[in-house]
Amino acid sequence: MKTVILGTAWPYRGGMADFNERLAHEFQKEGDELQIWTFTLQYPSFLFPGKTQYSPDPEPSDLKIVRKLSSVNPFSWLSTGRQIRKEKPDLLIVPFWMPFMGPCLGTVARKARKSGIRTVAVLHNMIPHEHKPGDRILARYFTRSVDGFTALSESVLADISLFDKVKPRQFCRHPLYDSFGEHATRDESLQFLKLDPNFRYMLFFGLIRDYKGLDLLLRAYADSRFRKMDVRLIVAGEFYGSSDKYFELEKQLGLEGLVIWKSDFVPNGEVRYYFGAADLVVQPYRSATQSGISQIAYHFEKPMLVTNVGGLPEIVPNGKAGLVVNPDPAEIADGMADFFENSRQQQFTEGIISEKAKYSWSNMTAAIRKAAGL
Repeated sequence: MKTVILGTAWPYRGGMADFNERLAHEFQKEGDELQIWTFTLQYPSFLFPGKTQYSPDPEPSDLKIVRKLSSVNPFSWLSTGRQIRKEKPDLLIVPFWMPFMGPCLGTVARKARKSGIRTVAVLHNMIPHEHKPGDRILARYFTRSVDGFTALSESVLADISLFDKVKPRQFCRHPLYDSFGEHATRDESLQFLKLDPNFRYMLFFGLIRDYKGLDLLLRAYADSRFRKMDVRLIVAGEFYGSSDKYFELEKQLGLEGLVIWKSDFVPNGEVRYYFGAADLVVQPYRSATQSGISQIAYHFEKPMLVTNVGGLPEIVPNGKAGLVVNPDPAEIADGMADFFENSRQQQFTEGIISEKAKYSWSNMTAAIRKAAGL
């Protein structure tokens, strides 16, 4: 088949680019002729909360990436749709993660569908974690532009019905992020990160936004039990918003010198070391659909503590691959303490290994093809 993915890719960075590029590799592995059509302008700078949108990594040599689309220029939406239509792909895949992209991606999909190209949305989120006026209108415009849907969590699958009740839909859990290299040993990870081997480490990883609950984790980590256990907390990720409140909370809680801050975007080549150093990956989210961080943890076979929100309990079976608790500092603290006090790492690692087979990329490509009727 001839397949086009429309969405974020190199030279842009982040989870969406990683997802689309890994999906592209899987379609190529299955024999498809594949292109990714991505942005010349993804977000206007005043709408982007981070330091840079661009990846520090080199361009993938084994992917054809076409830069044509501006998220804010309607003329580029129309021209991109026409150009994709001329390519005559059998399948157009449109990952969707935020309503802001609804008009742009929806218009391209509408233009492409006029020549009968089957078009499937891969839904990371339907309704954003941080709501804004007009979100539902923009999401509705997008859902009307495609032939079918593939959702990455059961909660997102349910959200589709708020906008469409008749088009084909498939559910496939977010596959493993296995594109960050081989496992790094604890020793080489600690050496790379310059960390003391006499401590054990918990990891909060990824972009720091309010809904991800880092403040809950800091309050939980202030529990005196962790000082007696010689456990340190690594926070590795760029702030999307003000960092002041977190550093002020760290000071108020008496945690200065106990939290290891890596307050920058972590390049793909260094991800393996953060997970290699971690005994436990903590996701104290206030809200969620699914999480790419969980799928990185699965790849590196690291136990997780997640909160009981959205699709996270679907991904991490409680007591098998990790622990599921409510988004409350006391419960998060109890869960983390239980992990270390009862030496659960080996038990949960074995559970992770048995669970990770569910999260193959071939499952994702099959779900997309089925949603497209192919």
